[in-house]
Amino acid sequence: MLQLTATIYKYDEAGEKTGWTYINIPADAAQQLKPHNKKSFRVKGLIDDTPVAGIALVPVGEGHFILPLNGALCRQLQKGSGVTVIVKLEVDNNVILPPDDLMACLADEPVALAYFNKLPPSHRNYYTRWINETKTEATRTKRIAQAVNTLAKEGSFGQAVKGVSN
Repeated sequence: MLQLTATIYKYDEAGEKTGWTYINIPADAAQQLKPHNKKSFRVKGLIDDTPVAGIALVPVGEGHFILPLNGALCRQLQKGSGVTVIVKLEVDNNVILPPDDLMACLADEPVALAYFNKLPPSHRNYYTRWINETKTEATRTKRIAQAVNTLAKEGSFGQAVKGVSN
């Protein structure tokens, strides 16, 4: 398990990462976790005493990565930009299975199912997390419908989130 002391940062303006809260994971530390890897991969562990799992380290160049911290995690940590934390991480090899209700709907749409199955696991995981994070059944149903419609037209996850499937 990798352990390091790190500072929480927030991007001001950084293209698609604008506004992200994150922790830097230096190249040498990332290599301890997953040697010879420069692609995104999932980790689990602790930030201070708060458990984290299924969060992907995002490559930012020259072997360095960032660990993005979403709003819910920042609230759970009760810490923001500029604060130092103790980070303990290991590779998260747990398989993320798509929700049964999504798979049932995809089974009725063979084109959408075939396209979904062609996606890399990380992209299938986007759909899984997006659907599983809903708080109401109505939102879950809407997201599943958006996902199936988008996948049937071989659209991107971004199009599904925006409700654009053409």
